[in-house]
Amino acid sequence: MSEFICNLKKYRVMKDLTQEQLAELVGVRRETIMRLEKAQYNPSLKLAVDISRIVEAPIEEIFIFE
Repeated sequence: MSEFICNLKKYRVMKDLTQEQLAELVGVRRETIMRLEKAQYNPSLKLAVDISRIVEAPIEEIFIFE
């Protein structure tokens, strides 16, 4: 089974965004961002694209499946 690695926190911090701010920008709850950062939740394609655009990083650098 593939391992899910999420580098979202690194990119969110580089953009000086809180979990709450990022959640508001992409239209989800803060808990969703928290679960993503802990690699406990796989994002939908739309959410992954939205996050990628906000933090200005490629999807494949934020979300990694090994």
